[in-house]
Amino acid sequence: MAPYESEDSQSQGTGRRKAVRYAVPVAVVGVAAATIGLVPALADSGDPDLPKVTAQELIEKIATSDTERLSGTVKIHTDLGLPSLGGAAVGGFTGGGGGGEKGDGSSADPRTKLTELATGEHTLRVAADGPDRQKLSVLDDAAEYSVIHNGADVWAYDSASNEAYHAKDTQATGDRAKKKTPEQLPATPKQLTDEILKASADTTSITVDGTAQVAGRDAYRLQIKPKQSGSTVGAITVSVDAKTGTPLKFTLTPASGGAAVVDAGFTSVDFGKPAASTFDFKPSKGTKVTEADELTTQDREKAVPQGADQLDGLNVIGEGWTSIAELKLPKEAGGMASGAASGELPADAQKFLSSLGDQVKGDFGTGTVYSTRLVNVLITQDGKAYAGAVTKDALVKAADAG
Repeated sequence: MAPYESEDSQSQGTGRRKAVRYAVPVAVVGVAAATIGLVPALADSGDPDLPKVTAQELIEKIATSDTERLSGTVKIHTDLGLPSLGGAAVGGFTGGGGGGEKGDGSSADPRTKLTELATGEHTLRVAADGPDRQKLSVLDDAAEYSVIHNGADVWAYDSASNEAYHAKDTQATGDRAKKKTPEQLPATPKQLTDEILKASADTTSITVDGTAQVAGRDAYRLQIKPKQSGSTVGAITVSVDAKTGTPLKFTLTPASGGAAVVDAGFTSVDFGKPAASTFDFKPSKGTKVTEADELTTQDREKAVPQGADQLDGLNVIGEGWTSIAELKLPKEAGGMASGAASGELPADAQKFLSSLGDQVKGDFGTGTVYSTRLVNVLITQDGKAYAGAVTKDALVKAADAG
């Protein structure tokens, strides 16, 4: 929920390193597919003449950046190549609470509302004043959705439905960086960059690719590329503010070429202290308010895919950009491929899966690969899943080896 809250840049022991090893491609995908990505749509203008820096010096500049206060406008464009389902991908698959009768959750709940940023173009306004005050607003033609974190309170407000969602921030400031909650998944150019740099190791080429102007500020371009073959990631380019070391723009292009999968960054930015009133919120008369601690168990489960708590033994195959997650699916999800063919799934789900599915065979047997421009998932008939930012052939090879 904190738009500009950075993670500790050092590894937290062997367990942390193993988890991060798979997070190289997944951290980016998570932002594109399920959380907030902040990116500018305006093209860079000009190539400012800046002092030469090495990649290591630029990485250190990012790591030591102490930016905690800023405000600005950002653009996000995300193109995973998913089929358009007219909103069903958000409401139908994430279980979004659409307001309405008691027990249906809240249309203002950030856990479901912000998944709308997973596709298309969006304009956002962001503001931050230290670790305890942030605001993010998603602007629409006729409505606005805002998430406001102010001290112990977290508010979300959807002007289209006139609904508000309220929760308490029970984490102390000092503990926040130690525990990554769903609201703290990589959400900004800086957080995305931190995750990538943590996991780069020997599998990644990192260079300085000239300079640019972003949001009227001089910036260096840090280019990050996989050294391994078989990854669907082509390159990641981060435009880093020359003065503050703050990442201003984040662009991920696929190995297959074409438009960026994620293009994220500022169109305008101010590093001054935002007005205290920016983080004030009080629901007006007539606003439906949902308290987080009043939600029923059924409401809470809507934000979690059925069977997600039954996933059996995640195993990571390989390392770096070609890491593949292997896991045994619960019975309900294991029959997804055959369910799509037999018509047992809801119509929207069938349409979604059929548009992505590609039948494959190998030593492992038969299965279906579901593809986007970045992430591919192989589901086998015996109920195993192999997923990663890798090619279809890499998934089949991993399943054969398994």
